Amino acid sequence: MRPYDIILKKRNGGKLSREEIRYMVLGYVRGEVTDYQMAAWLMAIYFRHMDEEETFYLTEAMIDSGERVDLSSIPGVKVDKHSTGGVGDKTTLVVAPLVSSCGLPVVKMSGRALGHTGGTIDKLESIPGFRTDLPLEEFVENVKRCGIAIVGQTLNLVPADKMIYALRDATATVDEISLIASSVMSKKLAGGSDAFVLDVKVGTGAFMKELDEARRLAKLMVEIGKRFGKRVVAVLSDMNNPLGKAVGNSLEVLEAIDTLKGNGPRDLLELSLTLGALMLELAGISKDAEEGKKLLVEKLESGEALEKFREMVRAQGGDERVVDAPEEVLPISCSVVEVRARESGFISWMDTEKIGLAVMALGAGRKRKEDSVDHSVGVVVEKKIGDFVERGDVVFKVHYSKKSELTEALGMLERSFKISGEPPKEIQLIKEVIR
Repeated sequence: MRPYDIILKKRNGGKLSREEIRYMVLGYVRGEVTDYQMAAWLMAIYFRHMDEEETFYLTEAMIDSGERVDLSSIPGVKVDKHSTGGVGDKTTLVVAPLVSSCGLPVVKMSGRALGHTGGTIDKLESIPGFRTDLPLEEFVENVKRCGIAIVGQTLNLVPADKMIYALRDATATVDEISLIASSVMSKKLAGGSDAFVLDVKVGTGAFMKELDEARRLAKLMVEIGKRFGKRVVAVLSDMNNPLGKAVGNSLEVLEAIDTLKGNGPRDLLELSLTLGALMLELAGISKDAEEGKKLLVEKLESGEALEKFREMVRAQGGDERVVDAPEEVLPISCSVVEVRARESGFISWMDTEKIGLAVMALGAGRKRKEDSVDHSVGVVVEKKIGDFVERGDVVFKVHYSKKSELTEALGMLERSFKISGEPPKEIQLIKEVIR
């Protein structure tokens, strides 16, 4: 078997066998397939695509490139939740303690984001002392004792994905649905959970800009999960607006805690309840999503979900005062400038990706993997699509630091929204559920 023949076969539109795909993936990890050969293969896939079976084989090979997590010692059904990434998406911080308070063990490995704001791990590390690098034994023990743990991906999980994604990023082959689906599902499946709820974002702030694209991706990931014998549900959710108001690490932790106290923004609460209810349904804790939502609301109103968040923070070494006095504990910059509306009317459109890039320019995200994030900076979105503004009303509150590229960030924010005289169509947050 030669890389040349496999590249040529896919370039000409042929269907690859399991053996050919494993040869390329595992050979690349071992150094037997070169960067230029893998780049050529990825470009052939980009233009010729992979069908469902090929994508399954690709996912399987990527999983087999590294370790797998064994969660069998944790009793009960383990349900994981994954988001394809959005602006202001802090749902894990709400959903994880919420479903754990219902008796569902939450075993969550999350990553650090490259671009926009930080990932879930970066957000949690805004809390002084919070440890995300727990060894596997301590991670599992925390779940057994507390019912919840959220850690970084410190094990040698799916090294093929890390290597291939870096090459995709450098060769403009990121946005191919089969490559996205195998990347997401290989990491989820290697993590050892029994079932998955996937939050697939769609809109200006999402990787998938069009509903049809997002639906194709969601269906493919659901099918891959089924082929591995897992229970999978996908939710298509809107990302034409930022989720909630806060965009930035500490600001998002603050908003998540407010939501657990019952004071959060409506859209963040709605999405969190939807995802959490599906997790309870997959685990068999509720008979359907409607019953699950009722149970989750009870846990919010009783304060049990908030206490579960406190328990997690304490167990992972964080300052639990963050629950009661988050603004005193979290590093949030006091240097604030405002972006105001230049005319009166309705916010009719937002370029949510531009808002995310503005927050990255402030220092809340990474342009390169080795960059550190500034937990103190970010944006509070005071007005969103459909809101009426008077001239001079505050649209964004910008928290910045000395290291922020403030002029660049403000310029992007100024260009990130439009105002018109007529109200726009109401945005539907939950667009579809794919089972």
